[in-house]
Amino acid sequence: MPRVRKKEIARPTRLKLLVRRQRRMLRPMALAAVSFVVVIAGMMVVRSAETDGFAARLQKSFARSVDLRVQQIVINGRANTPDDQLRAALGVSVGDPILDFSVSRARDRIESLAWVAHVTVERRLPGTVVVDLQERRPFAIWQEDHKFLLIDRNGEVVTNEAVEQFSKLPLVVGTGAPAHTAELLDDLSKVADIADRVEAAVRVGKRRWNLRLKNGITVMLPEEHQDLALAKLHELQQSLALLDRPLIFVDLRLRDHMTVRPRPTSLVLPDPHPLLSANRRAT
Repeated sequence: MPRVRKKEIARPTRLKLLVRRQRRMLRPMALAAVSFVVVIAGMMVVRSAETDGFAARLQKSFARSVDLRVQQIVINGRANTPDDQLRAALGVSVGDPILDFSVSRARDRIESLAWVAHVTVERRLPGTVVVDLQERRPFAIWQEDHKFLLIDRNGEVVTNEAVEQFSKLPLVVGTGAPAHTAELLDDLSKVADIADRVEAAVRVGKRRWNLRLKNGITVMLPEEHQDLALAKLHELQQSLALLDRPLIFVDLRLRDHMTVRPRPTSLVLPDPHPLLSANRRAT
């Protein structure tokens, strides 16, 4: 019986083996390419607040190709900044190409506005611009040369417009007053019964304060340790109702000595407290 030969299986050549290996690598290479594109796209979105550089140019090119436009503008934190000034400084409106304006320049323009302490500007694709404001807080009204200006806690001028809307804020007067206002108001906050009587605080000689009270009395504070002088005045008000008396001034400039001056046209009643009698004199 003739012998049947097994069919010989041809061994693949090196070229075919190489092709097979390349095919096996195509799938992971494709996945890696897709992942790379996703990462780049994510970075572009995250950095959408920045307008300079290669990513921004790519964004603009992409936006033009798909005609991305501003659909809404969201503004957070605005209380006192005029809306028309803010939008003019932002420099973009609904319907404008979302990536055709400079976010960094918009931020610089907005931060130059009087009320603005800090701002961030973002664009959130496909069509939203977000503005987050931190406004400066008015702390007091400063009067100098018949002009009224709002100042913040740091003593910096905020604005001279619409000051009358903040008439309930403390009033300070005189050259150099803003730099020392926070210290004075902090000391007055510890003696609320005195603070409530103050109509204005006048800076004298760039060295100290005079407090002008609502009933016409002037309280002269010392150059140093004004907090101790105010504490002493608080004690006298509690025990003697000193500031309810018909006085012209109360002089607390000397630490161990107080001087008061009564109104000339007022009837001076006998003093119920020896401290007041001993320290009273006319000047």
